[in-house]
Amino acid sequence: MTELNYKHLRYFWTVARVGTIAEAGRVLNLAPHSISAQLATFEAALGVSLFRRVGRRLALTEAGERILGHAEQIFALGDQIADIVRDDTLRRSLPFRIGFPDSMPKSVVHRLIEPALHVERPGRLVCREAPLAELLAELAVHRLDLVIADRPLPSDVSVRGYSTLLGESTLTVFAAPALAARLADGFPVSLDGAPFLLPGEDVAHRSALLQWFEQRRLRPSVVAEFDDSALMKAFGQSGAGAFVAPSSIADHVCRQYDVAALGEIAEVRSQIFAITTERRLSHPAMQAIRDQAAGSSESLSFAAVRPAAR
Repeated sequence: MTELNYKHLRYFWTVARVGTIAEAGRVLNLAPHSISAQLATFEAALGVSLFRRVGRRLALTEAGERILGHAEQIFALGDQIADIVRDDTLRRSLPFRIGFPDSMPKSVVHRLIEPALHVERPGRLVCREAPLAELLAELAVHRLDLVIADRPLPSDVSVRGYSTLLGESTLTVFAAPALAARLADGFPVSLDGAPFLLPGEDVAHRSALLQWFEQRRLRPSVVAEFDDSALMKAFGQSGAGAFVAPSSIADHVCRQYDVAALGEIAEVRSQIFAITTERRLSHPAMQAIRDQAAGSSESLSFAAVRPAAR
C-alpha cells in the first residue's frame, strides 16, 4: 500500500467505536453493505484483519487495537487543525452540542446547561434529545460534545468515554389537588391502591422506586408508564395519578403543573451525570455546567417538600 486511504480509516474508526456495521451506517449515513465493502478493501490494502465477530458485535483484533490508537490521534489532530485555521476575527466558534434522553426532567436540563450560554464566546448551543444509546453513538463519533443522563456510561457499550456525577436528589411524590387531598393523610401508606404514573423502563430510578414499593408492601395501581417525564407530569396534572419527580425541582413542578407535593421518598435518589469523551471537563461550557451543578442550591441539591393541602 503506497498511500493511506483516510476515508477507509474513518469508516474503520467509526465501526470500532460503535461496535456494529449497521450502527456505523446510521451514524455515517451510509448503507451497511457499502461500509462492509470499504472495510474489506481497507483490510486487503493493509494485509491484516481488523475485526473479529463476537456474537452480534465486532471486536477488534490485536492489529485493529493498535491501528485504532493511531486513528484516534490522527482525528484528534484533525480537530486541532480545524481550530487553528478558524478565523478568529469572524468571532465564530464551533457549536457546543449537548444530548439528553427524554427521561431527563427538562427543567433540570435547562438549569444545568443555561450557564453554557454565558461563557466567553460560547458559540451556538445545540440540544439533541434521543434515546441514550443513540446519543452515546453520536458522542463516540464526536457529533455530540456532552451527554447529560440519569445514569453513568453503561459498561456494556463500546464507547470510550467518562462519566462525571453532577448531582443527585431524593424523589418527591406529586398529585393533582383533588387526588392529593385524598392521599395526603397517611403518606406513604395512602399510595397503596392509589392510581400511579410509573416512570418508563428507560428511567434510571424506576427499579429503585419499585423496590421501595415492595419493601413498604405498597401496591399502587399503575395506570400508565412514561419514558418522557414532561408527558408524565402532564397526565399527573390532569388527575390521572400520582407521580414522582426529583425533590430538587419540587417547587417548579408544583408551580408549572398546578400539583401538590405529597411527601419525599428519601431512600430513592435521582442522579445526573455528564458523559464525555474527555477525562476532564475542559471545555469552558462544560466547566460552566459543572460549576452550576456544584454551586446552585436550586438546581440539583435537596429542596424542601411542601406538604399537600388537606
